Amino acid sequence: MEQETGARRTFVIHILNQQNATWQGTVTWLDGKQTRPFRSALELIRLMDGVIGQDEKGVEPAGSGDTSGE
Repeated sequence: MEQETGARRTFVIHILNQQNATWQGTVTWLDGKQTRPFRSALELIRLMDGVIGQDEKGVEPAGSGDTSGE
C-alpha cells in the first residue's frame, strides 16, 4: 500500500524552559511567517498539527490574520 506525502512544512522550535516534565517555548512556522508560544509538548504538537491540517485544506490557520490595525 502506497502512502501519499504532502508538501513539507518547516517549523523552528525554540525551547525556553523545561518545567513539570515538559517544554515551554515558541514555535515558528516559516512558510506562514507566524510565531506562537506553547506551554507543553502536547500543545506544541497540536499547534503544528493544526497548521498542517488547515494548510492542507487551503484554510488559513486561526490567528494568522494581521492584527497591526490596518
